[in-house]
Amino acid sequence: MEKPVALGVDIGGSHITAALIDLEKRTLIENSIKRSAVNSQESKEVILNAWVEIINDAFDGLPFESRLIGIAMPGPFDYELGVSLIKDQDKFKSLYQVNVKDELAKRLDIPSENIHFINDAAGFLQGEVFAGAAKGNANVLGLTLGTGLGSSLCINHKATDAALWNSPFLDGIAEDYLATRWFVKRYSQLSGISLDGVKELVNAAKTDHLATQVFMEFGYNLAQFLIPIINKHKIDTVIVGGNIAQAFNEFSPELIATLKGNDIYAGIKISELKEHAALIGAASRCDVSLI
Repeated sequence: MEKPVALGVDIGGSHITAALIDLEKRTLIENSIKRSAVNSQESKEVILNAWVEIINDAFDGLPFESRLIGIAMPGPFDYELGVSLIKDQDKFKSLYQVNVKDELAKRLDIPSENIHFINDAAGFLQGEVFAGAAKGNANVLGLTLGTGLGSSLCINHKATDAALWNSPFLDGIAEDYLATRWFVKRYSQLSGISLDGVKELVNAAKTDHLATQVFMEFGYNLAQFLIPIINKHKIDTVIVGGNIAQAFNEFSPELIATLKGNDIYAGIKISELKEHAALIGAASRCDVSLI
């Protein structure tokens, strides 16, 4: 029997990354990653042909009849039918209402049912549930903290986009308080100093009590944001990814203490798979035992 392999694909506004995933071992096959820059402002033909080139390259001679593809794609998108609904964003305008699944199937010479789509935020969490920090957990919340706030929910082992970024929170929305720009703004308010991002703040926190205060406030705010979500969905584990996760040790003590103070004991873990999570999560959609 052939080794069960699927291609995981992660598509963003400026790139495509693809890698072969061993579905049995739940691991990325070494040295199989292919990446390319893709201008999302281009025509439909240019974008699709660029994607097809990387996908074919990543399959590395695997027979056509056994080619399975899972694609992590930003929304809005009809993930079941494979139709792009991205319209008012600065990307993929030429793909609006295009059936991407059928277009790729035709160009790749494979059946359209061999291609599966998943939301990119959900793909990150699906990867962690399938093979990473949340393996074996039933009800999981995934957060990608960076320039924006990505979120996904995995209930009974199936991840979906949670779209919590614009949830009402404090004096605005969640993303106002749980993304890089909040750190920069808050530290500037306290110190009068402008920093580029969170990495600089981590370095400053070694000697600067104001930087430490910013991380404590962030941990407290994140806990307040999480409490109702954890209670509502009976979340047992929260997975944190994105660039801000690299500062986890700075804000996690306040985050965990605040959760415990509210009788919440869900596990808080940082992503194990990191940039490979969406690739593995997307490919796992091709595992018929999980669908």
